[in-house]
Amino acid sequence: MKRWCIVAVAIVIGSGAALTPSAPGRAAYQQVHVWLTTPDQQNLLTPQHPLAWSPGATNGSLAITVDDSQRYQQIQGFGASLTDSSAWLIANRLSLGARNQVMTALFSPKTGIGVGILRQPMGASDFSTIGNYSYDDMPSGQTDPTLAHFSIAHDQAYILPLLRQARQLNPSLWVIGTPWSPPGWMKTTNSMIGGTLKSDAYAPLASYFVKYVQAYAAQGVPVDAVTPQNEPQYEPSGYPGMLFSANQEDNFVKNYLGPAFVSAHIGTKILIYDHNWNDQNGGPATYPQAILSDPAAARYVTGTAFHCYNGAPYTMSDVHTAFPDKGIYETECSGGSWQGNFAQSFQSQLQWYIMLGLRNWAQSAVLWNVALDEYNGPTNGGCMTCRGLVTINQHTGNVTYTSDYYAVGHLSKFVPTGAYRIGSNTFGWGRS
Repeated sequence: MKRWCIVAVAIVIGSGAALTPSAPGRAAYQQVHVWLTTPDQQNLLTPQHPLAWSPGATNGSLAITVDDSQRYQQIQGFGASLTDSSAWLIANRLSLGARNQVMTALFSPKTGIGVGILRQPMGASDFSTIGNYSYDDMPSGQTDPTLAHFSIAHDQAYILPLLRQARQLNPSLWVIGTPWSPPGWMKTTNSMIGGTLKSDAYAPLASYFVKYVQAYAAQGVPVDAVTPQNEPQYEPSGYPGMLFSANQEDNFVKNYLGPAFVSAHIGTKILIYDHNWNDQNGGPATYPQAILSDPAAARYVTGTAFHCYNGAPYTMSDVHTAFPDKGIYETECSGGSWQGNFAQSFQSQLQWYIMLGLRNWAQSAVLWNVALDEYNGPTNGGCMTCRGLVTINQHTGNVTYTSDYYAVGHLSKFVPTGAYRIGSNTFGWGRS
């Protein structure tokens, strides 16, 4: 039986960037530091004896060839989401010492894996401990177009303290804010479940984003980017969500959200779409291309966000080719029991989402929950088989680091923000 393994290789140049020199004269002086994870879990991001580059041909079947004269996208980072459920578990089901240990293991670039991106739900998602909530909930039949009742008080209890701790551990942390649903009174269903945005709620929703960014900044957590809507082509029946067509999002970005950020002197980036590789309206990525083709909207857009649950990674290359000045970001791909055992799930996440994502111009790879319990929860009407980076047993307080933790760690620990993807052989893991 063939034995396989996954290794992360980092070669540190003087500036600290992880680059692999192509010139044989330089390569001979470079040491290769190897960290190993094996399917039997006997090695989990375990340092190995250093190796050295050898210029020229080799007889080895797994020879790694690099070419730093080929430079592709600049990397933003790798991470997950500190959902309400994740934050609640870490804050309320761990002792102070265990909590600090988990946070260090997650966010410290030196002694942990250096998680560098957190995609934060703006209000409830399908992983919430208290059901559905937004930052401006109103009694049935009432509205608040001036947002006089806007409040992030819910997040101040345990989400924001953990976000501040994460930023202390990793000052390069990038935060993306994403609503699963606006407040119910803004929608045609008058609920956070289902429906779409009312025609008179575009301006209030833009103000909602402005207040969110400002409120988080005042709490010591700058929001670096936002997406207008999570999975805008999907209308879940059991947890917050909203249908938001490409035309609606185009209108919202160019006439409301973009101008509102400019007027408020907010530099937070706008990422559009935030849904699957395969566009549900007739083909790969017609939704983001419709918005990016509108100069009035595109002027406010930094890039396109993608999820992994349907379609193929090459869609991102197609969008990059059509709009090379706009970034590509992978913002959600949950691991789960459907992927099989540790070895199968580790390979699936690392190969299908992270490696193929990077080879198709993604600047980030963000999984889903940072932490879930032994029952894959607490849930709020959504996925019952999803997996977090860590599992926290609510009864014992025991912490287990999952295959997703190590898959992310093989990149986040070694690839700093601002590094570039360079040329290398693919072993068949190219465009797919």
